[in-house]
Amino acid sequence: MQYTVRDLMVPLSEYATVSVGSTLAEAVSALEKVQEDYEHAQYKHRAVLVLDSRQQVVGKLSQLDFLRSLEPQDEAIERIKDISKFGFSSKSIALQQERYHQKRPPSRDIFTRASKLKVEDFMQTPSEGEYVNEEMSLHTAVHQLITGRHLSLLVTREQKIVGVLRMSDVFAAAFHVMQEVKDTE
Repeated sequence: MQYTVRDLMVPLSEYATVSVGSTLAEAVSALEKVQEDYEHAQYKHRAVLVLDSRQQVVGKLSQLDFLRSLEPQDEAIERIKDISKFGFSSKSIALQQERYHQKRPPSRDIFTRASKLKVEDFMQTPSEGEYVNEEMSLHTAVHQLITGRHLSLLVTREQKIVGVLRMSDVFAAAFHVMQEVKDTE
């Protein structure tokens, strides 16, 4: 079968979204809600799209972005990150981080603080290579996913974002075609 991007994309209406100015807690809630609503799907959503006042996508929050909000932002942790430049082993750096975290407030305080942070402080603005037209072939989308090392692409129709093409759905379709080919041999 010859798939197009439109065949595999998740429509924007089925994707988790929040507005600029929302908190990370609101974004997590939106993600949980869409996962509950679409639990029939083989693969869960792993990101939240951030919309501006015109309902245009201006950013994306991945699971990694959410986790980044839990990282402390102070001089001590920056110094620990900097020592990797001097050839210290990852084990040595991890030990320094563990010592640092033992002196920090309890985990609950970290989560409480992070939940109040704004999505725009952690969202990633899509790059030029993260857009794909809905009419493009699966081959083109695969190439963009691989070369850009993206987990998803924003799907466009006439310059407007209409959906998300997730690597997990592309993989499932490719695997399905491979199975069909194998069965016909």
